[in-house]
Amino acid sequence: MIDAIDLTRDLIRRPSVTPADAGAMDLVEAALRDLGFSCRRMKFGVIENLYARYGTSAPNLCFAGHTDVVPVGDADAWSRDAFEAEVVDGLLVGRGAVDMKSAIAAFAAAAARAIAAGHVTGSLSFLITGDEEGVATHGTRMVVEALGIEDEVIDHCVVGEPTSSEVFGDMIKVGRRGSINAEITVQGVQGHVAYPHRAANPVPVLLQLLLRLEDRVLDRGYPEFQPSNLEITQIDVPNTATNVIPGTARARLNIRFNPHHTGRDLADWIAEEAEAASRSFGGSIAVECHISGEAFLTEPGPFTDLVAGAIYETAGRAPELSTSGGTSDARFIRVLCPVVELGLVGKTMHQVDEAAPVAEILQLQAVYERLIERYFQTFPVE
Repeated sequence: MIDAIDLTRDLIRRPSVTPADAGAMDLVEAALRDLGFSCRRMKFGVIENLYARYGTSAPNLCFAGHTDVVPVGDADAWSRDAFEAEVVDGLLVGRGAVDMKSAIAAFAAAAARAIAAGHVTGSLSFLITGDEEGVATHGTRMVVEALGIEDEVIDHCVVGEPTSSEVFGDMIKVGRRGSINAEITVQGVQGHVAYPHRAANPVPVLLQLLLRLEDRVLDRGYPEFQPSNLEITQIDVPNTATNVIPGTARARLNIRFNPHHTGRDLADWIAEEAEAASRSFGGSIAVECHISGEAFLTEPGPFTDLVAGAIYETAGRAPELSTSGGTSDARFIRVLCPVVELGLVGKTMHQVDEAAPVAEILQLQAVYERLIERYFQTFPVE
């Protein structure tokens, strides 16, 4: 058996701030090997990843998560050391307690009990990365690509992100909006403010372009999704003089979009607007777009019913099936199989004094246990 609280505390004590691993992946691998999992370390660049599988038969239920965490921030603002994993008044305090070392431990503990009880008649697997909180280029994305090339079949996946909103089990995520980042650079001609005819000011051009982009109503929403939104996140003009027309102006923006759009379509739209803005300008406009994920939805059906039912039977709460919030590694896994996210209440994730109630971690373990048991009853074993 695995003690979910002890394993969570051991994981927190490994300060695995992206891209550091600090031995966190070794702990997960050791715990799973002791249960009989076949473990593969998949290292890309400096990032440690792990794919572990128990059993060879279908169906294969996968749990996905990450051992990396965000930086502590102001260490002096914490009430106790962020990596000591102290339990105070029933709260386990530490970086990663909520997001999401506790979920990894809870699913490992649930898997141990399910295996011992003979409930795993197909296969269980773990896909764990050390590159979720960073740029996510050498983590789950590359593991999924490698598994696809090898024809490794994952039938369904549960991601342990902290999805609950106010109380445990009130929300699971069945989809996510896509995300695209764009950087726009307007290159003009620097000059003296008293002689504007000898210069080409990039600032008005950039501002007008941003207003055109922001004025467009992308959509009114999509079934199960919020309306898409564009947010300008940075405007920069590297000029310290009051009598100089600057030569360069830059801006960054992000669009969170629903299935009305694809990242490519939005990137093409931004490029077209930039091209139109540059036609009457004596300079140039360059656009760089990075699509970090496409919008996706796991349609309601037997799998979403199973996950929601496990929560209801264990916690007595019918969860909302939501697509709100930011992105997660589910955006990569969805190309392999249907994916649902289920985890703790996320109120303190990334905050000073991040903490999870011990009772809530154990409740999550119980839900995972029920989910595993019901999964192999619901989906036929091949």
